Amino acid sequence: MTATAPRFGAARVLWLILATAALLGSVLSGTASAHAALTGSTPKDGAVVATAPKDVTLTFSEQVAMGDDAIRVLEPSGKRADTGELRDLCAGAVVKYGVDLHSGLPEGTYTVAWRAVSADSHPISGAFTFSIGAPSKTTVALPKEEAGGGVVGVLYGIARYVSYGGFVLLVGGAAFVLACWPRGAAVRPLQRLVVRGWAALTAATLALLLLRAPYTGADFGPGSLGAVLETKTGAALVSRLLLLGAAALFVAVLFGAYTRPSPTTTLPDGASRRLPDPGEDEGEKKDLTFGLAIGGTVVAAGIAGTWALSEHASAGLQPLVAMPVDILHLLAMAAWLGGLAALLVALYREPSVEGSAVRRFSRVAFGSVVVLAATGVYQSWRQVGSWSALTGTAYGRLLLLKVALVAVLVAVAWLSRRWTRRMAETAVAAAAEDAAGDADAGDADAGGGAAVPVTVPDDPERAAQLARQRAVLAAARARRARDADPERAGLRRSVLAEAGVAVVLLAVTTVLTTTEPGRTVEEAGAAQTSAPAAVPDRPLDLTLPFDTGGVNGKGTVRLTLDPGRSGRNAMHVYVDGPGGRPLDVPELKVAYTLESKQIGPLPVLPERVAAGHWSSTAVQVPMPGEWKLQVTVRTSDIDQTTIDKNVKIG
Repeated sequence: MTATAPRFGAARVLWLILATAALLGSVLSGTASAHAALTGSTPKDGAVVATAPKDVTLTFSEQVAMGDDAIRVLEPSGKRADTGELRDLCAGAVVKYGVDLHSGLPEGTYTVAWRAVSADSHPISGAFTFSIGAPSKTTVALPKEEAGGGVVGVLYGIARYVSYGGFVLLVGGAAFVLACWPRGAAVRPLQRLVVRGWAALTAATLALLLLRAPYTGADFGPGSLGAVLETKTGAALVSRLLLLGAAALFVAVLFGAYTRPSPTTTLPDGASRRLPDPGEDEGEKKDLTFGLAIGGTVVAAGIAGTWALSEHASAGLQPLVAMPVDILHLLAMAAWLGGLAALLVALYREPSVEGSAVRRFSRVAFGSVVVLAATGVYQSWRQVGSWSALTGTAYGRLLLLKVALVAVLVAVAWLSRRWTRRMAETAVAAAAEDAAGDADAGDADAGGGAAVPVTVPDDPERAAQLARQRAVLAAARARRARDADPERAGLRRSVLAEAGVAVVLLAVTTVLTTTEPGRTVEEAGAAQTSAPAAVPDRPLDLTLPFDTGGVNGKGTVRLTLDPGRSGRNAMHVYVDGPGGRPLDVPELKVAYTLESKQIGPLPVLPERVAAGHWSSTAVQVPMPGEWKLQVTVRTSDIDQTTIDKNVKIG
């Protein structure tokens, strides 16, 4: 097998994996949830009010950014019912915004459409309805597409993935050269890898800057870029571009002055020789290496900080701790995955890569994994918060997938370390054989053995041509020896497998950064559960999930109270198990409490009508108000739970 075949095969496999992972990441990220949630509104979703309210207000679970036309209230005919002036009603930990309504609004069903940007830069949007007087038909269609979706969302997701990939190649490739294989700075394939990483990150950052306005739902126009630059995300992207300018200077020095040979001088006869003070040259080389390492670390940390300062780490719990931890996490990821890509290129494109370079990268990779594990545990705790969120939210499930991929990657890396040790043992044995061969050759020379004469042509051009031919033949022999080396071939295959898993891992990481954290999902759900449901003057219809903790203990309670007003009501309770099938529970109880008047709890013992269906036709509600509804479900002799929700009964 020639040297070209494995190079082409490796490149083709890597590009196929990269394209698949990019498509997966962009599609999933385009449909991912956002990171702030609407926890309340006035009027509430579905409310029927007797008179027209003066304004509409929205309350969110965390800080959001809202611009002009962020809240629109539309009459049944589709005409704007609001004045268009957004009011900031935030006070302390309460995040609330509102718009005033015109006076003299007609009766009917009104639509409220809103859009905002979370504190971690992701767009959110939604819509709901309320009615004045009585519900009516409306010509307004609720938006089906979430913020950040559609073609723009897919393009934005691709740009995010490319930016992560470019960062990994730029930082990891440069770190591999400085820390593991300094001679690799003169290797063209490695130079192209790092430069392409820089170009990919720069192009993706520019694309993100241009796509930011339509991605958040704003109109794309001449003034949209200026509006983006005033946001936290826009400032982070511009800072990243400035830091990439410094990174370009770093790359120029790394592949320029760092690769220059030791200084030489020209003698009068035209010959060249080295300067007589190699110690000084070695010292200058060490100083240059140290300067590049310090400067490169600062620039890389700054680029990583543009993500930490504008995304997950900057919002939520403990941001002052989370942002430095996120920077360390990104740097460790780049050192590991980017160094892996550089090692793969070196193994396939440079026959002379030393085993010592592979062993040094193995140590760097081990340290990176330790840092990733420590920072990942903290980030998981911060973003998930509970075991239920780990398995019950999209973020938690993606995190489990990422952990599984990391485990696979570590297992394949362990195989690579075994091949590295075998290659080192083979190199030691080969060096011993060479030493023995040199000793035998010396003995033969001492015994009068004749050396094989080498004819050097008088023509300098012919001599140079022969020298080039001998160099090509020597390189071909070295390449054939490399391809015939089972240890090196095994290492190439295992590193290629590592790179394939790493590309998919990077795609999952990209999707994870655009998915609503599990802690936020649970907190928003708890806030919505504790908030009173607005159901005035019409049947009360509630859906409450439950989990008794036992076998077949998970399900959903659907409760209907008709007519949902004070006085006599008919109550129907449906208990559904997984998949929506009726769940026949041994016991079900309901109680009502009006805490503001110290009334209750008033127990209700519904009768079993059929499997999963309980009812009572004589539920007496003494007076209107905000009642606390408690439903107790028992699924076995020992497994029982009580779920409660505040409801407004008219």
